[in-house]
Amino acid sequence: MKALIIGGGIGGLVTAMELARIGVEPVVFESVREIKPLGVGINVQPHSVRRLDELGLMEALLDLGVATSEQAFFNHLGQHICTEPRGLAAGAKWPQISIHRGQMQLALLEIARERIGASNIRLGHHLQNFESAAGEGVIAHFIDRNSGAALGAERGDLLIGADGIHSRVRETFYPDEGPAVWNGAIIFRASTDTPQFLGGRAQFMVGGRQTVIGYPMSKSYFDRGRSLTNWAARFFVDASQGFPREDWNKRGDLEDFLPRYAKWRFDWMDFPALFKGAEAVFEFPMVDRDPLPRWTHGRATLLGDAAHPMYPLGSNGASQAILDAGELAIRLGASADIDEALRAYDEERRPKTAEIVRQNRAGGPERIVTMVEQRAPDGFASIEEVMPRAEIRAIMDSYKAITSFDLARSPG
Repeated sequence: MKALIIGGGIGGLVTAMELARIGVEPVVFESVREIKPLGVGINVQPHSVRRLDELGLMEALLDLGVATSEQAFFNHLGQHICTEPRGLAAGAKWPQISIHRGQMQLALLEIARERIGASNIRLGHHLQNFESAAGEGVIAHFIDRNSGAALGAERGDLLIGADGIHSRVRETFYPDEGPAVWNGAIIFRASTDTPQFLGGRAQFMVGGRQTVIGYPMSKSYFDRGRSLTNWAARFFVDASQGFPREDWNKRGDLEDFLPRYAKWRFDWMDFPALFKGAEAVFEFPMVDRDPLPRWTHGRATLLGDAAHPMYPLGSNGASQAILDAGELAIRLGASADIDEALRAYDEERRPKTAEIVRQNRAGGPERIVTMVEQRAPDGFASIEEVMPRAEIRAIMDSYKAITSFDLARSPG
């Protein structure tokens, strides 16, 4: 069996290794000619780290990232709302790993080349179009995206669209879908070398409707007693003006957001200094897409951000792509009928990820800080009087159930 995987990001590379493990020949096609360590930090949740551990990948990632131990929530005045244990500290059997997205992708690329063969990872191949029919396999046609030159066709038994929020595969299935959906929020993202904070392994969420999220993401910095702190400042603007196309490489201007946080100086973090210390800041609109009625069409299906792009809340984007990859491999390994396996994968993963998209639109677990701000805009004397611990626990537990965090506790 031969699988054509469109996209050499985290989801595509993990899928390739999952399929190789069950005896499927994967061939990865990536549009860019050179994969560079782009982006900033991501979190890989314990239930997804479990899948990576089963692939023998966890230790390589722990050599790069930080095993996060807690997530702390504060209001815009710096008052502590709550702290939730994460990963191993929360009783999971696998850690949560905070890591630079680009470094993770390059590490996976190197390992994938060793496992599936360098010739089966083809850079500079942009999908032009494909034909797919149940029971008949696929034929995919590729071009050089820069020159437009034809690069020939490839035949396979199935095709997996892991080509991100601007997926060519998804566009083929749904040509009239239109642009991504914007909620009016702009995110400025970067990383800064800082002293360690909140014990050295903590995520933080500060604010309300205007927020900053951050966490350490580098083991080498941690080992030196420092923190390479990934941060994202988010606030809402006039949505009637429209928004620029999502581009992880679009540079942001410090003055477009720094004044909003001028007073955010707390005993554990000086946020204006954090922002000013970044070498480069990137601007990105907070977007997602509506859940689809179907991912699988003939012998082609979707995976990761191509299937379910979601707001970056709850630290779930990359994690859900990894779960997609694992489920797809399970279904293909359990059935000799490829068409049935793709349908089963679709029916299992699509409803679950659709609910996460909807929950993230409602604010995910981070809506705790917004709710506290609404109830106590001038601060509080007792958080228990504003948001009882039982209410916080219910929000957290509900989100964990929806996102399948319980898989990180499974015995085998």
